[in-house]
Amino acid sequence: MATRKPNTPAKPVARSGSISRKTKETEIDLSISLDGTGRYEIDTPVPFLSHMLAQLAVHGSFDLTVKATGDVEVDAHHSVEDVAICLGTAFRDAVGDKTGIQRFGYFVAPLDEACCETVVDLSGRPHTVFNGTVPPGKIGNFDVEMVPHFFQSFSNHSLSTLHLTVRYGENRHHMVEALFKSFARALKAAVSRSRDGLASTKGTL
Repeated sequence: MATRKPNTPAKPVARSGSISRKTKETEIDLSISLDGTGRYEIDTPVPFLSHMLAQLAVHGSFDLTVKATGDVEVDAHHSVEDVAICLGTAFRDAVGDKTGIQRFGYFVAPLDEACCETVVDLSGRPHTVFNGTVPPGKIGNFDVEMVPHFFQSFSNHSLSTLHLTVRYGENRHHMVEALFKSFARALKAAVSRSRDGLASTKGTL
């Protein structure tokens, strides 16, 4: 007696990346899953940075784990920059060969009086354009001037093109958080798997 089992589509391979990085200034362990549910476990010496990484996880539907220590007694600069480097590297590894992803993402996010937007292209070409300004100053021990630098470091190591715009706002916390939320949603759209092959006429990304 012969039987025939119906064909079932293969389960997509989980897309994840992780990195451990240690320098004289910071020590970071970071992992990300692009096909998550927004779970996160984040511990950095910069509380506002931790808060922004939580926004990335929740609004991107990424599972994110970050354990970081750094020389914040000198400045938070090294910790913020190195977390962005690790995030970009792990994200690039998680995306893999980019087969089937949308590649592009765009989102506008408001937070009270603030409104920000992000356009992303997972192009394989690092480039960052940052439009608008956030009032200078600190949020806790986080220097607002580090915001463009965070995204530049992510772009360089994820090999992605980012165009970020702070449209308007008054409260620096609201403006930066709206920017991170738009960034998370744009990344979520860009990595979504809803096509066949590569989104490129060159056949490579």
